[in-house]
Amino acid sequence: MNLKGYKVISGIIGCVTGLRIGGTSNTIEIGGLDNPVIKNPIDDWPYIPGSSFKGKMRSLLEWDLGVVSPNGDPHTCKDAKCVICRIFGNSEEVEKGPTRGIFRDAFLSERSKKDLQSMRETKGLVYAEIKYENRINRLKGKAEHPRPMERVPAGTEFSFEIDYRVFDINDNGNVDNQNFQWLLHGLWLLEQDALGSSGSRGYGQIKFGSYDKDNKFVPGRVLVDKHEEPIKDRYNEITGQTKRQ
Repeated sequence: MNLKGYKVISGIIGCVTGLRIGGTSNTIEIGGLDNPVIKNPIDDWPYIPGSSFKGKMRSLLEWDLGVVSPNGDPHTCKDAKCVICRIFGNSEEVEKGPTRGIFRDAFLSERSKKDLQSMRETKGLVYAEIKYENRINRLKGKAEHPRPMERVPAGTEFSFEIDYRVFDINDNGNVDNQNFQWLLHGLWLLEQDALGSSGSRGYGQIKFGSYDKDNKFVPGRVLVDKHEEPIKDRYNEITGQTKRQ
């Protein structure tokens, strides 16, 4: 087994709607918020953990490939060529080599830092918006149990990077190169779904993109080894089978 090299996917995650990836309260304050988003403890900037990014893409690919485990646990198997196990890792003792995908934490773009800093200075919000939610009593028709939810506001942008390792396991790296297309397909799946929590309530809609020469966000494309690659449904071209109309 030899490491042949790395492929690098990079770009921008643009928040179409508010994004919520939960953190923890480090202090207990009267009237304090108990549903904060995750932030860097050094500077309080919100970020997207690579584990959240990876976990959501893995689950979406498992559904699209039809390999979701009956008990709901992450898929794992002994197939040495398994797309899921190779990209995301598994616990089976089969010679597949290391996990291929390395999902880096995604950090705020410089532009979004300025926007959130301005929001902090003008509105007193610590780099996130506070959204109140409640439930409606069906008989009384009244809102009950209001709860504040912190989330990163729509329009915020994060720089992301995924490194992908290609190994030669007596195949000149062909299997890993083929599986890389599934990783790109996973980006499209994420756009169709939601990142973070409360996706069914409108949170977490995202768009992938990159900056043009004028530093303007352009959705629908990312960079693979610095070359543009479109975000699209790749299922048919990878498998040769029609799944969606």
